[in-house]
Amino acid sequence: MLSLTINAREGRARRGVLRVRGHEIDTPAFMPVGTQATVKSLTPAEVRETEAQIILNNAYHLYLRPGVPLVEHCGGLHQFQAWDGGILTDSGGYQIFSLSSLHKVAEEGLTFRSHIDGSEHFMSPEKAIEVEQRLGADIIMSFDQPIPWGTGREETITATERTHRWAARGRAAWNQETGQALFGIVQGGFEEDLRKASATELAALDFPGYSIGGLSVGEPKETMWAMLDAVTPLLPAEKPRYLMGVGLPTDIVRGVLLGVDMFDCVLPTRMGRNGSAFTWEGRLNLLNVQYQWDTGPLDPQCSCAVCRTFSRAYLRHLLKANEILAIRSLTYHNLSLYQQVMARVRENIEQGTLAEWAAGFLAGYRE
Repeated sequence: MLSLTINAREGRARRGVLRVRGHEIDTPAFMPVGTQATVKSLTPAEVRETEAQIILNNAYHLYLRPGVPLVEHCGGLHQFQAWDGGILTDSGGYQIFSLSSLHKVAEEGLTFRSHIDGSEHFMSPEKAIEVEQRLGADIIMSFDQPIPWGTGREETITATERTHRWAARGRAAWNQETGQALFGIVQGGFEEDLRKASATELAALDFPGYSIGGLSVGEPKETMWAMLDAVTPLLPAEKPRYLMGVGLPTDIVRGVLLGVDMFDCVLPTRMGRNGSAFTWEGRLNLLNVQYQWDTGPLDPQCSCAVCRTFSRAYLRHLLKANEILAIRSLTYHNLSLYQQVMARVRENIEQGTLAEWAAGFLAGYRE
């Protein structure tokens, strides 16, 4: 079963080691997103080279394609994608609401049409847990009902209370003998009292870990931080806290300061595919003409293989020529940079200097 050992603290920030099913993950941790059992454009060995210890797969996408039976036939997600690190799966609630069409919300679960072929499917809290457990992830998520920014209070209450009931049903369906750890997902929209009530109710269900969902969905950053600030003190101190789908390096540092242990986001891979590189000073758009003659590395402070090998001018040429190596190189660099940020965060927590370091990092970073 999952355990979290906290080795150092500074304020709310925690430096620890998460252990689950034979995997050890240093926290705070960033998880590259491998939605369809692949971190786009990279091999598993390359993802490991970036220092990632755990990745995220998405149960919704894998349920639809290639399907649970094939993943099971191939030995589960670890063998299927040849990844020997940790794997976390999202339950798919967010994807059903954001990607599928004609979804029908009922107490029993969600009826939806696949975004791939229009076929109709039904997903309940119990089925979501069954799907995730059969896929073979190490950490799995409860099934929830996320809501978009701008949702009214009454609708928010209805969705949040349904999420709580679904969490209890999913927990009852979870087979603990597999060693897979189930996380509850805190919802509550953008109302502080509802967020606090959600955190309190889910904490009472005694999950191995807790996710904070429904943030970074269009709301102002200040609102997101206010919700997170209200929630983390109410979650069990000895259990991991996972902020779902966030975000920029600056967002991650702010999240750590508020007590978050785990993060995931598509930005480093997506922005890499679109020609952007993250650096220690901010985001760099390599398609800008100013880099055409630039013989320097993407980031002089980065130690990754791409920065040790290629110039900005060469990588820009690859982008303009639509060469695959451009996407692979920028993705590799971005994920490496994210892991270097996490390592620096952990180091500063250990030394008791996180607040000072974070202030300088946040002040000097160009978003």
